[in-house]
Amino acid sequence: MTIWIISGVLFVYFTSLFFLAQYLHNNSIVDLAWGIGFVLVAITGYVVMPEKTRVSTIVLVLVTIWGLRLFFHLAKRNIGKPEDYRYVNMRKRWGTHLAKLKAYLNVFVLQGVLLLIVSMPILFVMTSSVDSFYWWNILGIVVWLVGFGFETIGDYELTKFKKDNSNHGKLLTTGLWSLTRHPNYFGEALSWWGIFLVSLNDVRNAWGIIGPMTITLLLLFVSGVPLLEKKYKDRPDFIEYAKKTPKFIPFVGKKGL
Repeated sequence: MTIWIISGVLFVYFTSLFFLAQYLHNNSIVDLAWGIGFVLVAITGYVVMPEKTRVSTIVLVLVTIWGLRLFFHLAKRNIGKPEDYRYVNMRKRWGTHLAKLKAYLNVFVLQGVLLLIVSMPILFVMTSSVDSFYWWNILGIVVWLVGFGFETIGDYELTKFKKDNSNHGKLLTTGLWSLTRHPNYFGEALSWWGIFLVSLNDVRNAWGIIGPMTITLLLLFVSGVPLLEKKYKDRPDFIEYAKKTPKFIPFVGKKGL
């Protein structure tokens, strides 16, 4: 029952966002919805579950902090700006025929489905009455803290770097960006592995591993890393940067992960 209630909440949420996006003629507002969507999932699941547990409370807190931080970061960066180039390109590919329907299905519904899949650790822990707590649950909090730190500090460093006009046209290669070419994306993936470990206090919750696996694969091969790597791949400074800096996981390889 809980998963159907959460699915219904996400359906209403993303459908409402779709209509708002058409009014604003800006489908990129869906990016702002990503973090808040997870907060909605966590809050809805927590409210619906009959018996609150220590683990469910911790997951609620971690997801809420993560989602709100991401929302405010993207809101500060994107509100008032034109539609992101990715969505502009989508409009061009779609043309005028059924463009709104394609936007609804390919952007808003798809993101809602992906969000639900990534939320699997939340869904399992919010439908479990098991109140056990193990050492790996504590490890999960530590992993989440490291991931959240990478994502937050990485975003801060990039924002500060871009604000300095003397850096226009340059690449950020210092700080966390000297450890990995995508510290914010690495941090996001690591945060979800942390949430999965926190949620793993019941054998059936092991199925929640689908969530962190999905977000890691999405960031590595679909929506995050590949887009930026493609954008900069022909720049001489990026080529040199890539030779000495791991793509994703700090200290692991150079051009690989």
